[in-house]
Amino acid sequence: MFAHIRVLIMALMTAGPVFAQAPAVVPDKPVKMVVLGDSLSAGLGLQASAAFPARLQKALDDKGIKVDMINAGVSGDTSSGGRDRLDWSIPEGTEAVILELGANDALRGIDPAVTRAALTDILTRLKARKIAVLVCGMLAPPNYGSEYAARFNAIYPELSKSFGVPLYPFFLEGVAAEAKLNQADGLHPTAEGVDVIVKNILPMVEAFLGTISGQRS
Repeated sequence: MFAHIRVLIMALMTAGPVFAQAPAVVPDKPVKMVVLGDSLSAGLGLQASAAFPARLQKALDDKGIKVDMINAGVSGDTSSGGRDRLDWSIPEGTEAVILELGANDALRGIDPAVTRAALTDILTRLKARKIAVLVCGMLAPPNYGSEYAARFNAIYPELSKSFGVPLYPFFLEGVAAEAKLNQADGLHPTAEGVDVIVKNILPMVEAFLGTISGQRS
């Protein structure tokens, strides 16, 4: 389904704003972080300890970076669903959100304008609460055609630029279309696949947390 991902990843990386990955500053106290997402971050088909938020927390801990992590992934959720539960999914005191939504929108062929509006609302509301956000991009499958894919894929880099938030271009980079890293459905990563995602995104998360630490001082 995602056989075209390599070309699209390059397109997103060149279209999106540059987020300088300066050496991370280790936060002096744990950052309260929430991963707001769908089944890809919820860990569908995996033990809770193998889900993306838990593995990311472990990777950060191994580097001496402490976070208080909440897994707010809900299987089957769309961007609109994430928006509708935003207030109770992101508790008071949250300092950082990794936003991973949109895969189900693309799989269902939801109008990209609807996805864009939902993600815009989420970012607007989190900005109003002074919560830092790292956006994880998603790519549309090819079955809805190139026009749909172009409209959908443009959402993430454009919102990253307009809101001034860092973008990780494709959440499933290095995992999508790799059979050995996905479960039988071909869509959800295995535990090994999650570890690949964590390894790839870790430098950006470190820089993201370093920025938050710098703003505290």
